[in-house]
Amino acid sequence: MGEKFKTGVMGWIDARFPLSKMWNEHLAEYYAPKNFNFWYYFGSLALLVLVLQIITGIWLTMNYKPDAGLAFNSVEYIMRDVNWGWLIRYMHSTGASFFFIVVYLHMFRGLLYGSFKKPRELIWIFGMIIYVCLMAEAFMGYLLPWGQMSYWGAQVIISLFGAIPGIGDALALWIRAFHVIALPIILLAMVVLHILALHEVGSNNPDGVEIKKHKDANGIPVDGIPFHPYYSVKDIVGVIVFLIFFSIVVFFMPEMGGWFLEKDNFVPADPLKTPEHIVPLWYFTPFYAILRAVPDKFLGVVAMGGAIVVLFFLPWLDRSPVKSIRYRGSAYKVALGIFVVSFVALGYLGTQPATPVMTNFARLFSLLYFGFFVALLFLHKFEKTKPVPDRVTSK
Repeated sequence: MGEKFKTGVMGWIDARFPLSKMWNEHLAEYYAPKNFNFWYYFGSLALLVLVLQIITGIWLTMNYKPDAGLAFNSVEYIMRDVNWGWLIRYMHSTGASFFFIVVYLHMFRGLLYGSFKKPRELIWIFGMIIYVCLMAEAFMGYLLPWGQMSYWGAQVIISLFGAIPGIGDALALWIRAFHVIALPIILLAMVVLHILALHEVGSNNPDGVEIKKHKDANGIPVDGIPFHPYYSVKDIVGVIVFLIFFSIVVFFMPEMGGWFLEKDNFVPADPLKTPEHIVPLWYFTPFYAILRAVPDKFLGVVAMGGAIVVLFFLPWLDRSPVKSIRYRGSAYKVALGIFVVSFVALGYLGTQPATPVMTNFARLFSLLYFGFFVALLFLHKFEKTKPVPDRVTSK
């Protein structure tokens, strides 16, 4: 935003609110590395899905009844009698799963290119807080339809907090009473902080090279390009492709074979009839598998919580001086591959009955999951890295 903002209505606003300053700092004059690739779509897509979830969520609350006796019927009313209610509900339920798909791919990008390493530790911390808030928000939203799986899944998860000595029972009570509006507010605040922290230190890139080291006479990074219009237009292409896949799911397979919406959740909650197999939705199942892999209930809760908490310390666990996987040794590539396989395997095992065989596999993959973080403490001592270029490459 240039001279045109100094006059007229926009000039009046700009004199009272830093609109042009924000536009320039975060879009027009924010220089991003010129070698962004496919993996850099998922940050903007995560923001898109967040907006989608907020908008559809607001529309759903207009007809939803937050009462144990009325909740299920109000959801049925939305699906059957509210104009386009079925579409809004399916957009919201599908959006929840797509949100986690996008976020998991966004986090994987960070592991690929070392986006959590100095000077971006705080960006990673804010991102992890967003992830935890998203899990809490998804859990709260999972309860709202008050179907069979919602009810019994809630009983299982809430009972876990009751295993915490001293504060467990009180904490379980607060979780039941927690108002859902607080979580979106916290989530939005964390997203703003995440973006502000990112734009303060600059974006990472597939080479892991800091573009601020090389600037021209005007102080502009020679390996950077303005985010707008270059990446804003590029992201629109990613949005269109994303919406195509999103629409296919919403219109043709919103339940996704029970992965996005379980069949038991189309049955009203019955406290006297336990479902044959109680499992959380897929985005919780890796941690649910870790929980079940530990025989002791309290230690299982600790292990499940530890699997999330350890991610917060990733910037300090990985001591390699090299950021990007392009220039890291084979040891890290193998370790990361094993970590991804273990996470996916735990996700599958969390959906299966806890037979002795499945439990033993869950214990194996749980060890591999935590082993990745332990290995990071020592990999740098014998890892054979490649020379990192001084400037970004075009690859």
